[in-house]
Amino acid sequence: MRQIEVCFSPAVYHRFHNPDSIVVIVDILRATSAICTAFMNGAERIIPVGKLDEAKLLKNQGYLVAAERDGIVADFADFGNSPYNFKPGKIKGKTIVYSTTNGTKAIDLAKSSYRVVIGSFLNITALKNWLITEDKNVTILCSGWKDKFSLEDSIFAGALTEKLIESGHFETICDSSLAATDLWSVAKPDLLGYIQKAAQRDRLRKNGLDDVIEYCFTTDKTDIIPILSEDYLIDLKYCENTNNFFKKKIQVQ
Repeated sequence: MRQIEVCFSPAVYHRFHNPDSIVVIVDILRATSAICTAFMNGAERIIPVGKLDEAKLLKNQGYLVAAERDGIVADFADFGNSPYNFKPGKIKGKTIVYSTTNGTKAIDLAKSSYRVVIGSFLNITALKNWLITEDKNVTILCSGWKDKFSLEDSIFAGALTEKLIESGHFETICDSSLAATDLWSVAKPDLLGYIQKAAQRDRLRKNGLDDVIEYCFTTDKTDIIPILSEDYLIDLKYCENTNNFFKKKIQVQ
């Protein structure tokens, strides 16, 4: 029986790292929801980078850039971290450089795992179905907020854990997985009501960025699963159907 673990913060990911596991990166408000939306709307690739300086260098090389810190769009970026920024007219067929406060850090931490995929409520059922087909243990890595626990990511971790266990292919002996599942059981009868108490919900409200809340908690808008391939995120279906896709890494000059 395959195992599920939940890591509530990137700060303790080193305790969970297993190079033979699939890692699901979660940043519900807003990075992983935005990434899924970008691919839904036709983005070809996303290059996640941890530092704004690196994103700026790539901007100077001609790339489209989405970048923010603390929710505020970087002054050199084309747009920020809202899923609503990723409109088809802006991004279809494009490669996007992406740098966020929390989500891209988590992606970088997990990149030496067997596979790294992006999870959100928008693709939760497709993600669950794919994980069942893979003969690997799963670690759900919550991006949190500056290494702190976050309600929204932990609730999603509980929802995905519940789905995987109910499939009969997974089990867990991880206390954080059990805690996440318990939290999900409390939140799910009124998810939007429950999430009103989340600190990130309050941060977004203060910055006038809370128009995405309902959207980010909408389930199954897509069957796309973004997956990390070298330095790129791409659509898993494209990766599986293209044998020669794995190209050289981006070199920042």
